[in-house]
This record gives sequence, structure tokens and C-alpha cells, in this order.
Amino acid sequence: MAMNFPSSGSSGEPDVLVDINTTPLIDVMLVLLIMLIITIPVQLHAVNLNLPDDTQPPPPLPPPAAIRIDITADGTIRWNGEDVAPDQPLDARLAGVAAQPEQPELHLHPDRRAPYRFVAKVLAAGQRNGLTKIGITGQEQL
Repeated sequence: MAMNFPSSGSSGEPDVLVDINTTPLIDVMLVLLIMLIITIPVQLHAVNLNLPDDTQPPPPLPPPAAIRIDITADGTIRWNGEDVAPDQPLDARLAGVAAQPEQPELHLHPDRRAPYRFVAKVLAAGQRNGLTKIGITGQEQL
């Protein structure tokens, strides 16, 4: 329950309101919003995919060729199980592998007791000859 008290200086006439009437502005804004919503094109939530026409999948790619290089604890280097003779340097074999159009992977498998200098020598030889697919396998691969 509210009471309306007249102001002290008035002669019984109501005070003039100086606030703007926002009701017509809101009505115009709502009409414009509805027109905007109507004129926006309907968005289709579809994704266009280019699917292959044939039903047969392509044949699987052959596994990449791999060369296994073992390094024993005394520094002996084995190329796919055969010892590399001291008169046949490792660089010559690595250069032949690097010259192939599709380089095979080089799996380096050092013995855990082999000094690091032997491993570093093989890695440096591979880098010198331009091999890019060199990996070091661990003991868990056995």
C-alpha cells in the first residue's frame, strides 16, 4: 500500500515527467528484430563429403624395408646378422643404402654394455651419408 504525497510547492497540479517514453522504441526494435530473423536464410547443418566411388579398399602398403645394425659390447658391428669386416667400412654400406630411391629404415640395436662412442660412430656415419630414417631399438624389443 503506497501513498502519494503532493510536493510542498505545488498547487495541486501534477508534476511534469521529463523521462522519455521507451515503449515505442522497444516496439520498433522488436519489429526490426523479427524482420531480420525472417530474412536470414535458413542454415543447413550438412557437411558435404567426397566419398570414394569404389567399394574395394586399396591394397595395404608393404612394410618398409629395415636394416638392423647390432653393436656388441666390444664394438663389433653386425649388418643384418653378419659381421662387418674391418676392411669393408660401414660408410660404404650406408652410402649404398642412402643412394636408393626409397631409403629403408635403419634400426640400430646397441648392446647395453657397449660404450657410447661406438653408437655415436654409427649414428655419425648415417648422418654423413644422408640417411633420414634412423631409429634406436631398446632391449625390450628382443
